[in-house]
Amino acid sequence: MWIRLAAVGAAVVIVGLGLGLRGAAAGSVAKYGGDALYTLLLVALVVVVAPRVTPLTGAASALAASWAVEFLQLSDVPAELSRRSAVARLVLGSTFNPPDLFWYAVGAAVGWLVHAAVARRSEGNP
Repeated sequence: MWIRLAAVGAAVVIVGLGLGLRGAAAGSVAKYGGDALYTLLLVALVVVVAPRVTPLTGAASALAASWAVEFLQLSDVPAELSRRSAVARLVLGSTFNPPDLFWYAVGAAVGWLVHAAVARRSEGNP
């Protein structure tokens, strides 16, 4: 149960970091940092939903979802939804950008490392 609570806390911190990054940085730092944080948030949400997920499966699931959203941007669907909704713009984006794929992988790798470290520390603890 505590892992789920930790993941919820991490998700809140990640959202705060993302909002802070958007407010404090511009250009590539904000864009690509946001991409990494997007996938890191997805890793945390996977752990919230499935607290017994392995670090590799959690990170891979988040990366797959991030990449799926990015490749969906090759269609007109996200752009159309983004024109109608700020939430859709934040979640789906609007334009395919190949470098985003790398930064999603960075976020997944960070999520995997943190999740693995937490899992190792908690082994044997109830």
